[in-house]
Amino acid sequence: MPEERLQKIIAAAGITSRRKAEQLISSGQVSVNGQLVTELGTKADPERDHIRVGGKLLRGAEHHVYLLLNKPKGFVTTASDPEGRPTIMDLLRDLKTRVYPVGRLDYASEGLLLLTNDGELANALTRAASHVPKTYLVKVSGQPSAEGLAKLRSGVVLREPGKPRVKTAPAKIHLTRDAPNPWYEVTLIEGRNRQIRRMFEEIGHHVEKIKRVRYGPLELDVPPGEYRRLKPEEVRQLQTSAGNSRPKSN
Repeated sequence: MPEERLQKIIAAAGITSRRKAEQLISSGQVSVNGQLVTELGTKADPERDHIRVGGKLLRGAEHHVYLLLNKPKGFVTTASDPEGRPTIMDLLRDLKTRVYPVGRLDYASEGLLLLTNDGELANALTRAASHVPKTYLVKVSGQPSAEGLAKLRSGVVLREPGKPRVKTAPAKIHLTRDAPNPWYEVTLIEGRNRQIRRMFEEIGHHVEKIKRVRYGPLELDVPPGEYRRLKPEEVRQLQTSAGNSRPKSN
């Protein structure tokens, strides 16, 4: 097998993203055939060379898995929870491969959640610069004014104690159900912590429900609590959305 850069080999093994792998190399946590390596240009043959990361032997390229999960309300988007709440991993008990969520949905939110062991693609999708659109159905308490919605569409300043103020990127907001507590379709190209809830709070309205229905080219199409594997074409579309067109296995 031809030699490849170490960071690419480590990312292909599903340990972490290529960027994080570069940091591991630079910090002296990677060795090849017993020799410590800190140069990012170093190459190796994953089938012939013994590569260790943090003292553990690399097992080679991992079969990449890509899942679309419909997260129900009342589940935490983590592997474990100190408060003992159900986690999304409870919904994946029959899955043999370890996967990780791409981004998060908070405890009270539901809908489309992407999971994978492809660290490089996950990192590309979560970078703010990737600008992958995410669409949500949002139920709001009370009826926001036209002026308030205009602020959200153009970008609103979010405040958080002890942190600098940040202005959100422009959002697409469309009314989907007119009612005393209306529903809106909201599309964002960024993913700040509790962003939609904080945005509506800035214009004086509490968010009652949030459901993510689209993530880039993917649409929510499985029942709550269930998941499916992505098709190869969907994976390629995600790679393109993230600005990462390098072919991957599925």
